[in-house]
Amino acid sequence: MKIVAVTACPTGIAHTYMAAEQLEKTAKRLGHTIKVETQGSMGIENELSEEEIREADAAIFAVGLPVRNVERFTGLKVVEVPVQEALKNPEAIFK
Repeated sequence: MKIVAVTACPTGIAHTYMAAEQLEKTAKRLGHTIKVETQGSMGIENELSEEEIREADAAIFAVGLPVRNVERFTGLKVVEVPVQEALKNPEAIFK
């Protein structure tokens, strides 16, 4: 499965990047491809392209605040969880 994801926490520092890393590791272990966009204190990093979003089967939002430019994901199946869930139980998100 092709997945795109966005991680963001209110402070936009450690948890944003830790959650991205957990999602990437878990996706790989489960046989999925994933690209994670981080929305932190440095702004949007590793920004997802229109093509990447269009080709994705689903999106994961592991966030503690609203996703910036959320309209890009219209029409895509989205699973939204608290950023902490990506750290504590990432496999459950993929189920």
